[in-house]
Amino acid sequence: MAGKGYVLGLRRLGGEQQGFTLVEIIAVLVLLGILAAVVAPKYMDLTDTARQKVAVGQLYEVKVRLKDGLQGYKLANNGSLPPDAATLLAYVNGQLPGACPTTPTTEGDFEFSCSTSGLVITIAVSKVQGVKITSGNTDTYTVQ
Repeated sequence: MAGKGYVLGLRRLGGEQQGFTLVEIIAVLVLLGILAAVVAPKYMDLTDTARQKVAVGQLYEVKVRLKDGLQGYKLANNGSLPPDAATLLAYVNGQLPGACPTTPTTEGDFEFSCSTSGLVITIAVSKVQGVKITSGNTDTYTVQ
């Protein structure tokens, strides 16, 4: 076997290489590692941004429910506004249970809650797909 060797368990026959050398495989693995190190952080940033955008969409949906609830309240009460946000919130949740819950509630992939102060309802999305959201997760709705 003089002059003939093994390359990762494959035999060279007639001078033709039948496989990859260890150096070639290591070079490919190093390149894949560098590529993964560059791409992974960008992917994680994109998923966080996507969750924040989903939270904004959920906030908008709850505001639409409140707006529709206000219209229903006005129709049921001869066009008068509710005296405070808590009254509107109770009305909306009575017409559509869970529309804007006062305790954190999971709806699909979202966990959100509503709180009131005077004529303002604050809507907070706390989790999207089980992951806590810390920015862009609150909005307000003013009864008017």
